[in-house]
Amino acid sequence: MAETPAIRNVMVTGATGFVGRAVVRELIARGFKPICVVRNPARLEDQHRDLPPERFSAVVGSLHDRRALRRAADVSQAAIHLVGIILNRRLQRQTFRRIHVEGTENVLEAVTRARIRRFVHMSALGTRPDAPSAYHRTKWQAEEAVRRSGLDWTVFRPSVIHGPYGELMQLLKRFVCGLLPPVIPCFGQGTARVQPVFVKDVAHCFVESLLRPQTVGQIFSLGGPQAYTWIELYETCRRIMPKAKRWKPIVSIPVPLAELLALVSAPPMAVGELLFPPLRKFRFDRGQVAMAQEDSVCDPTAAEKAFDIRMRSFEEELSAYADLIP
Repeated sequence: MAETPAIRNVMVTGATGFVGRAVVRELIARGFKPICVVRNPARLEDQHRDLPPERFSAVVGSLHDRRALRRAADVSQAAIHLVGIILNRRLQRQTFRRIHVEGTENVLEAVTRARIRRFVHMSALGTRPDAPSAYHRTKWQAEEAVRRSGLDWTVFRPSVIHGPYGELMQLLKRFVCGLLPPVIPCFGQGTARVQPVFVKDVAHCFVESLLRPQTVGQIFSLGGPQAYTWIELYETCRRIMPKAKRWKPIVSIPVPLAELLALVSAPPMAVGELLFPPLRKFRFDRGQVAMAQEDSVCDPTAAEKAFDIRMRSFEEELSAYADLIP
């Protein structure tokens, strides 16, 4: 590992996303200045309007705007790369290959040109070259690019991440508390397990890694203290969330039927969400059906020791923020 200059400014991609929002606030709390590559600087400012504006900075651009990436990298001493998508949106040129692989390569290029050494990368639990979903396969390809980069890298692979502004909890609230759909759908038998990890704990690990050189070259799995099957997760939310529709049944959708629904609904939904953006909340693909059949669990002990943290309970945190879920 080469000698790393003192870190003051940290380039952040995905800064206005769910995890990015928490990472930016954690960076500021720890005395760093986030240099945020964002398409919508007004959103960044709104998310942190309670903080002095000089504590963070926006560079307008995207993963495919090399000039913007270089501008951000040129004034930074470390980089945190968070951008990811969970669904292909070809009409909007948002594909797994373009975002996960090409986007990561563009960020690595900018970081390398700026002679930044420290690079922290968001991946996902279940990432591997032979995964059934393109999501996980392209996450693996992005990891491979990071490992080949020659940088002082750390990779994180979280299970599902929860918090009041995340897509997971908004989805669970829609299923558990909404009138539509009239049932709580579950791909397959709902027996695959997930290990929800709190977004603030994830942010802590990302930022703490900047201060711990012994974590360079390491891959850390992140998960909460308890695993749940999807059915148990629904039942937990139904018990804790205000205004839960406890009469709604949990209905298993056989995997072949779920895959067929994903296939036939893709073209009309892709066009429909361009005309009516809220439709994006109801889209799913065969990759998501496949991922819902796999466990997403880990032993978080290594991360807890490395970053001096005890992962927080899903049920305790949900009880605290349930009223804040949009």
